[in-house]
Amino acid sequence: MKKITLLLLSLSSLLLADIKVAVSYPFIAALTKTVGGEHIEITTLAKGNWDPHFVVARPSLIRQVSRADLLIINGAGLEIGWMPPLIRQSHNRHIQPGTKGFLDLSQFVDLINKPVAVSRANGDIHPDGNPHYSTDPYLMPTLCGAIATRLALLDPDNASYYRQNAKVFEQKWAVNLSRWESEMANVKGKKVIQYHELFNYFLKRYSLVSIGNIEPLPGINPSSRHTLELIKRMKAEGVKLILQDVYHSPKTANYIASKSGAKEVLMPHDVNAVHEADTLTHLYDVMVKRVTQP
Repeated sequence: MKKITLLLLSLSSLLLADIKVAVSYPFIAALTKTVGGEHIEITTLAKGNWDPHFVVARPSLIRQVSRADLLIINGAGLEIGWMPPLIRQSHNRHIQPGTKGFLDLSQFVDLINKPVAVSRANGDIHPDGNPHYSTDPYLMPTLCGAIATRLALLDPDNASYYRQNAKVFEQKWAVNLSRWESEMANVKGKKVIQYHELFNYFLKRYSLVSIGNIEPLPGINPSSRHTLELIKRMKAEGVKLILQDVYHSPKTANYIASKSGAKEVLMPHDVNAVHEADTLTHLYDVMVKRVTQP
């Protein structure tokens, strides 16, 4: 009788077990938690203030991936330098690309900035297009729905729970989108520069114009010649805003600001990239505020 009781308890525990989800970045964790609620356990592999291109595949990350039932990535080549080794060394057959335990969110996005030709002479470019789509808040409901669909596939008993959470998110998010649209209306057409092409989706969504990058080419450090040419162009075109990300050195942006008269703002690209951006909603609140404030 005791053995039967223990077996029933064990089976009950398995049935009630959370789905273990590993995600590459904090914005994905925020969406996944919104959908999965109490039925999932989330591990976020990278921090919001890290350079998303370069994450060290430490043993602790390998262990976390090895235990996952579902792995959700940004995709579009953003994790290409660090995710494949994690997947390979995890020896986890459930989260291999092509399985139902692997979800690439870039498959649900129309990527921009696709290169005509791929060459190292053009810098560290992404063949599939710009992978930094998470800076566009309008994409979040679509990604949320994709996550809900995948969780429902893995856990059909709670499918309605996941889909309902995604629906509620979409309804609440629409209010935020309307508010941000209103707040950004007065800066349409505003010219900016950025360090890396990190905010292109945000700029495109709200009709801002990037006239150049502090990087002469993606992944290439700024040279004196390029910096001086950029300052000259900024003065000629009346550019008054510099978007500096959190993981590149601000030294060149500081210099450009001092010589051009433009204002430099620190822009978060992910949840917790700066301390004010501690939720997904607050991430875009901060982005909007820093672009629109005088």
